[in-house]
Order: sequence, then structure tokens, then C-alpha cells
Amino acid sequence: MKTLVVKYLPRGEASNTKRLLDAFLQQARPAQLETLDLTIYQPEFFGPESLGAYIHRNYFGQALTPSEAESIASMDRMVKQFKSAGVVVMATPMFNFSVPGAIKTYFDCIMMKDETWEIRDGAYAGLMQGRRAVALVTTGGIYEGMWASYDLATPLLKTEFDFMGFDEVQIIMAQGLNARPAEAPDILARAEEQARALAKRWYG
Repeated sequence: MKTLVVKYLPRGEASNTKRLLDAFLQQARPAQLETLDLTIYQPEFFGPESLGAYIHRNYFGQALTPSEAESIASMDRMVKQFKSAGVVVMATPMFNFSVPGAIKTYFDCIMMKDETWEIRDGAYAGLMQGRRAVALVTTGGIYEGMWASYDLATPLLKTEFDFMGFDEVQIIMAQGLNARPAEAPDILARAEEQARALAKRWYG
């Protein structure tokens, strides 16, 4: 079972989210591990040519010109890598109530019709069955009670993976690290323990 780690951790070693990721991987110790660092390998936005290529090929079954194929080649590579994994671990902070742009753009790249989802009998259907995904998220603010609706990150992450048909999708979040600095070490410790417990359940 190959594990793909997709991470966006611009603070590097100082990242709180990295602590959750380290806790998960230290417990899991996957035999096959591949990492995609979105601070280095940045996903591409759709442009006029690449969007046209995607529509022509994936919606209308048309052959692409060499130029069109090149315009969408980096997205195709990310889709192939994504589909090769049995477990996807996504590590990201929350920015301004949602996921960072690099994470959203990554989903735009890999959520391709007839690759990770399809239209079957007039309805959407995921093609990523038999796989698991976990999103490891940290936030500076607190998104509970009257502020719960301001968390647009975790619903988006769960929706994206659910739409693609993953068998199990988990969200582990350490929130309020800036709002509650005195409690931050305990908040992180609890989230790290949740990450280790999930890794133990998945990997044995």
C-alpha cells in the first residue's frame, strides 16, 4: 500500500502542521512513501489552452495536439501519482478561513473527469474506491460555536475526497494555536496523539 504525502508547509521546520505529519508518519512507517511538496512543485492553474485541452479530451474524447498535450502534462503527472496511492495524507495550515491556494489548485489538477471521478447513469461517481485519506490541519483561530461556519477548510477537504470516492476520510485539526497560546502545547499534543492513533489503526 503506497502512501502519498501532499504537503504545503511554507514555515518548514517551524510548522505546527509538520508536527502532526511527523507524528502520523513515525507511527505509520509506510513501506512505500512518496512526498509531494507543494512549496516546491507548485500545481498549475488552468489557462485557456490547458482548460480547453481538458474539456476536449475528458469530456468529448478528442485527441490532443502536441501543444495541448504539453499544456496539461504536469496535471496528468499529478493525477497519475495521486491514483497510484492507497493512502493520501494531506498536511496544510488554514489560511484566511480556508485551504491555501496551492492546496485548492492541487485539487483542481487532480479532480479530472474519468480519472478520479466520472458521470455514471446521469450522476457523479468517484473512482478512488479502496483508498483512505487524512487531512492534517492547524489553525491560529478557534472555529467552534458561532465561529464554526468560518471554517471553510475542513468541509472543503472532506468534500473533495468524498466526491472522489475514498472509502474513509479523516480530518485531524489542531485549532486555536494563536488564540490560545498558553494551551497550544496541549492542543498540539492531543492532535499528535490522534494522528498516531489513526496511523496505528490503518497500518497496524
